[in-house]
Amino acid sequence: MEKIIKPIKVTKVNFAPYGDLISSDGVEPIDINSGYAKRFDNLANIDISKDKGEAIVSIFSALKRTFPMKIDMMEKHPLGSQAFMPMKEITFLSFVAPPGETPEINKIQSFIIPPKMGINYKPGVWHFPLISTENTNFIVIDRKGNGENLIIHKFEKDEILLKY
Repeated sequence: MEKIIKPIKVTKVNFAPYGDLISSDGVEPIDINSGYAKRFDNLANIDISKDKGEAIVSIFSALKRTFPMKIDMMEKHPLGSQAFMPMKEITFLSFVAPPGETPEINKIQSFIIPPKMGINYKPGVWHFPLISTENTNFIVIDRKGNGENLIIHKFEKDEILLKY
């Protein structure tokens, strides 16, 4: 089977089945630090507690992808969420499928994540690894601990292309 996926503009509503769109848009801030800063709370549901997992903060140094891009695999993290926030203002892409035993090709979607936004995948959501449109670093919040938290599915018979 051949499938061509074109990314669409992301919104909190259309991304909700896969996780959280991390953005301060529409969130009322709290003044802190004597008024010299604003705090935007509760932007993502970081879920790492299964099997006594712990949260870790990492930096992923991503290389720019070229398009069209062949998608030959997807991965999921059944024991914890995984959040990505670029460290500079860039656009990046998300490539996802709903939780399940394997990714359902007919339910795959791709989203354009605009500058000043990040994403947080729910536990068990199938996704392709980081798709950056520039060489840049991302802050990543995910889970460490016991248990199998990385499952990879390789597409051996299907040809999937991401066109951007």
